[in-house]
Amino acid sequence: MSIPRHQSVPPLQTDFLSASDAARLVVRTGITQVLRQIADAIEADFGRWPDFDKSARTAAHSASGVIELMPVSDAQDYAFKYVNGHPHNPQLGLPTVMAFGALADVATGMPRFVSELTLTTALRTAATSAMAARHLARADSHSMALIGNGSQSEFQALAFMELLGLRELRLFDIDPAASQKLLRNLQPFLAQFEASASIAASVAEAVRGADIVTTITADKTHATIVHSHLLEAGMHLNAVGGDCPGKTELEAAVLEQAQVFVEYEPQTRIEGELQQMPAAFAVTELWRVLQKQAPGRSSAEQITLFDSVGFALEDYSALRTMHGLARRAGLLSQIELVPSLTDPKDLFAMLRHAQSAQLIPFSARKSA
Repeated sequence: MSIPRHQSVPPLQTDFLSASDAARLVVRTGITQVLRQIADAIEADFGRWPDFDKSARTAAHSASGVIELMPVSDAQDYAFKYVNGHPHNPQLGLPTVMAFGALADVATGMPRFVSELTLTTALRTAATSAMAARHLARADSHSMALIGNGSQSEFQALAFMELLGLRELRLFDIDPAASQKLLRNLQPFLAQFEASASIAASVAEAVRGADIVTTITADKTHATIVHSHLLEAGMHLNAVGGDCPGKTELEAAVLEQAQVFVEYEPQTRIEGELQQMPAAFAVTELWRVLQKQAPGRSSAEQITLFDSVGFALEDYSALRTMHGLARRAGLLSQIELVPSLTDPKDLFAMLRHAQSAQLIPFSARKSA
């Protein structure tokens, strides 16, 4: 039944979180608290993995980078993220990664929340790393080598200090200025956590004796950042940077020596470190560990590897977390993304209303 034409229709509003308001939200809430809440949300959603309709992301590759669309849904919610990865963007004054996304109601298709996801992607990537390490790293882990000190490195460091209690960080990047930047940004937090951070002269120096090794480099290439001879008993490797076809960070022999865990195997086979391995190479999806369907770390000496490429379910978890936090903080604005119609079947009425408001004759106009 349509609404009588004499009645006005309130505008349909979609909540919106801008990049600047997302930053204000994180500062107001506290970055470590946001990381903890996102990690808990991701773990809860992985705990009901079978409830979600999942697919590998759709990617458009070019010589300079990649643009991807990442959807996921359950019976109530649909979520997606648009994200790019262009390693040379900083030379143009642009971030390597830029993203936005949305939450919508499955029952109606109405988009209820649109948000920046550039900052939020860094938060959710770090939260996922730490969440996985809670189940895969040794419980007594206290040190981490952080290889690749770009835009996501601070978030990784803070997530591991907050969620795993790490107190020693060894930093390395082929760009010394990146490591210096990371060290400066971490200084206020090191005192808070009673932790230390130092810049290593090489990957080997950073990795030697580390309980956890996180690789998060940006170059779109088959790189070998960590070689198998650097592995030590009991290490946990958190491989984050290999996240698209043709982009890896670990020597294949590293995977052969480790117990490998992934998010969504069909996607990781295409994009992760796993793309180096034969189809028969066995891995464990992390959700099975969380649901106690498969073991995680089996001994203190075992080497574990989380081959993390980023999965849409993590973005859904982050979107719903940020939405709730922003609502409580009063930082949401509203946008008219969907037209409000007196007669939902009369979309053309939008043009009549626009014509009336602007006093422009509603007839085909000749182009200048």
